[in-house]
Amino acid sequence: MGTMDLNSLIAMAKASGASDLHLEPGLPAAIRVRGTLKATGAPLPGKMLLDAAHELIGAREWPVFLERRSFDLSKNMDGIRCRINILQTSRGVGMAIRLLMGFTATVDRLNLHPDIRKLSANANGLVLISGPTGSGKSSTMAALIQEVNLTETRHVVTIESPIEYLFKPHRAYIRQREVGRDTPSFEQALIDAMREDPDVLMVGEMRDPQTMRLTLNAAETGHLVLATAHSSTAAEALQRVVAAFPSEIQNSVCAQLADCLVAVVCQRLQYRPDLKMQVPECEILLPSTHAIKNFIRRGEFFKMMSSMETGAEAGMWTYARYRTWLDTKKTWHTPGERPDEPASEEMPVIEDAKTALPPITFRTPSAAPAAAASPAATPAPSSSAAPGTPTRNKEGLLEIEPEEGGLEAIISKLKNKP
Repeated sequence: MGTMDLNSLIAMAKASGASDLHLEPGLPAAIRVRGTLKATGAPLPGKMLLDAAHELIGAREWPVFLERRSFDLSKNMDGIRCRINILQTSRGVGMAIRLLMGFTATVDRLNLHPDIRKLSANANGLVLISGPTGSGKSSTMAALIQEVNLTETRHVVTIESPIEYLFKPHRAYIRQREVGRDTPSFEQALIDAMREDPDVLMVGEMRDPQTMRLTLNAAETGHLVLATAHSSTAAEALQRVVAAFPSEIQNSVCAQLADCLVAVVCQRLQYRPDLKMQVPECEILLPSTHAIKNFIRRGEFFKMMSSMETGAEAGMWTYARYRTWLDTKKTWHTPGERPDEPASEEMPVIEDAKTALPPITFRTPSAAPAAAASPAATPAPSSSAAPGTPTRNKEGLLEIEPEEGGLEAIISKLKNKP
């Protein structure tokens, strides 16, 4: 299967209103429409998918895929922005493709509550966007970045794996970095960001405690940080962040969260038959009361729900209250409608000014020992050499055969050698 065939499959998925497309050797293509997965078409040959994967990844990055047996990328396929995961399975090489929205995400276009727009106006702190997989977290985070882009002159640095939405600078100065291509890891990119004078940081995924710690530190030191987490409720999102750390430092992490948290927006997608589309349903937690701050500081996340239910005046939303607001909402934006032009002009950009460096090389810890033990790299010592006599291999490295008496005997022999 070449790229042209893959384009036709993606176009079919788009026409069906699918959010995801799954391709697996020996199975028909499967599309996810309104949360339901269904197969379509004939089974796909493994060789065709392998060729398509090689074409997408490219010869330069193909060794990285062979080492990891998976590869993430984002690409415009026939005018459709896609996030693609290529993976090795028991049947061969398959793909999981997320079809992204064909318009620039904003709070209004995502049919989110206008209160969410206010979160991007904060000068510092942590905004955590949470929810299950496929609930639109990346779109909501992109909408907040776009709100900054259209209204404020701030320096924005995004760290993503892979880059899903490409931002065109308007008022903001935006730099986007992709893990694996522009930086070796989220951790390294966060360390670098502290020297890059950012006003706003977007962390696509907090995968490990070190990345979480650096994210919290950035939020404490005068930066507005947007990050995502997987959870079904706002309280669970905070609990999962804290639980990722060793128990002996969880109290200090709770204190950090209490001091730097701006908001937790937990969302899920609900299909509305009257609109024939899915809309985000949100739960919004704000540490705007002493009770919420104290619950976070003490790690008593299970007590937050009662404060959220009575915290409407403080700007908090439960799922039930948010659902009531959705029922009264009159104006809706549908994915197919033509978006309005932004009020501000785009910053001038020269696309062909991009420069490319060699790809980042990833090495497994076992690679070096394996190479050193290779017969081609380490020739066998001459049988005529006496035990303990140092010899040099073809690379000029000193090798010493084991000798009875250990290290002291070897050192003595080297000293006495004329």
